[in-house]
Amino acid sequence: MGTTIDTVPATSSEVLSRFGYALSDPTRARILLALTEAPAYPSDLAEKIGVSRQSLSNHLACLRGCGLVVSVPEGRRARYELADAQLGHALSDLLSVVLAVDPACCRASSGDGCC
Repeated sequence: MGTTIDTVPATSSEVLSRFGYALSDPTRARILLALTEAPAYPSDLAEKIGVSRQSLSNHLACLRGCGLVVSVPEGRRARYELADAQLGHALSDLLSVVLAVDPACCRASSGDGCC
């Protein structure tokens, strides 16, 4: 007998926190962006974004736990897709935002800055 996972609706701040956490890792961000294009199988995703299947599996588990992706069983395989079509729109909207970054404050290339 399988295990059932209870879900509870997330508050607005929880949704933003989970979304931010998911996007804070470049691999998870690439997975989400790839899934905005089309649902995909893990092996195809791993090849597309250039990570090992084990690494991809760990990131997919995180994204599932955050409620951002779902696994759709297809026979012996599972296909992954965004949990809600609105996530694709949200990612597209985020990508269209233009940020003016102060290099003295925010050094993306080093761990010293804010981002």
